[in-house]
Amino acid sequence: MEQELLEAWRTNQRINLLLIDRITDDGMGCTLSKRGGRGVAGEFAHMHNVRVWHLQKRAKDLAEGLTIFETKAVPTKAQLKKALSASAKGVEGLLTGVLNGEPKRRGFKRGLFTTLAYFVSHESHHRGRILLTLKVSGHTLDKTTQMAIWGWDQI
Repeated sequence: MEQELLEAWRTNQRINLLLIDRITDDGMGCTLSKRGGRGVAGEFAHMHNVRVWHLQKRAKDLAEGLTIFETKAVPTKAQLKKALSASAKGVEGLLTGVLNGEPKRRGFKRGLFTTLAYFVSHESHHRGRILLTLKVSGHTLDKTTQMAIWGWDQI
């Protein structure tokens, strides 16, 4: 069961990295906000930050050394990939720790699978916002990429 749990999480992470690779630099700067809200890069930064915040609360030692992006930061693709890769490892540690009953590893009250579902659904929500922002801004991703995010058996 541990390998299946981790594979689900890793697939979610691979989708994030695929999108970052496929979005143009101009696309990373797109936003629909008229008041300075998050753009595409900011959405990815937010996903990373939420991971870190949960790690700080649920497995403090796994958050050590992880950076948090400032609210208005527009990180580069390389910075995002590095940060998301690091926080993904931390979430892996949280999930396996909760599964194995390790001390100082606290998932959601409703259990391990709710914990995984929260992280995946939160990030899926933001990926949807990213895709909408790109579409409305004229930076629509190619159909292959749009479909790849649903090919969990292939990615």
